[in-house]
Amino acid sequence: MNWIHIVKQGITTLNVDCVVNAANERLLAGGGVCGAIFDEAGYERLEMACKEIGHCDTGSAVITPGFDLKANYIIHAVGPRWQGGNHDEERLLRNCYQAALQLAQERGCKSIGFPVISSGIFGYPKKEAWEVALLAIDSFQGDMEVYFAVIDGAMYDLGHQVYMSLFDNPQ
Repeated sequence: MNWIHIVKQGITTLNVDCVVNAANERLLAGGGVCGAIFDEAGYERLEMACKEIGHCDTGSAVITPGFDLKANYIIHAVGPRWQGGNHDEERLLRNCYQAALQLAQERGCKSIGFPVISSGIFGYPKKEAWEVALLAIDSFQGDMEVYFAVIDGAMYDLGHQVYMSLFDNPQ
C-alpha cells in the first residue's frame, strides 16, 4: 500500500529516497521545480547526467543520481502539456507517475517525493492534475511512502480537498 502525504515544503528539502523532477523531453534545466532540483543537486553534474541520457518521452521517466540532494536518486518524469484535454493528456500524466514509481521500486526506494507534475508551466488544470496524480499513486502496486511537496498555499489546500473527495468520502 502506498501512503500519501501532502506537505508544504520545497521538494529538494524532503528526506526521501528519491525525488521526482517535473522534466521536459530534452531533460534540460528549466524553471520552477526543475530549476530548484538542478540548483540544489549540483547543476553541472546533473546537467551532464541528463545529457548522457539525452531524451525522455512524454509519459515516461528516467533516473539519475541525486548528487547533492538528501535523496539518493532523481527521477525525471515528463508530463504532458495541456492542450484542452483531447490529446491523451490524462493517460500520459498517469503514465509518468507510474513510470516514476516503477523506477523507484526497482531501485529499492521506500519513499518518494513528487511535485504536481504538469500543473505549472505545462498548464494542466490544477484540480485535474491532483486527481490524476493521487489516483495514479493509489493504483500503483507497491509499498512506498509518497510525498507531494508543494510550496503554494492554495495548491496545498486544493491537494487536501481533492484527496478528501477521492479517498475520505463516506459514500
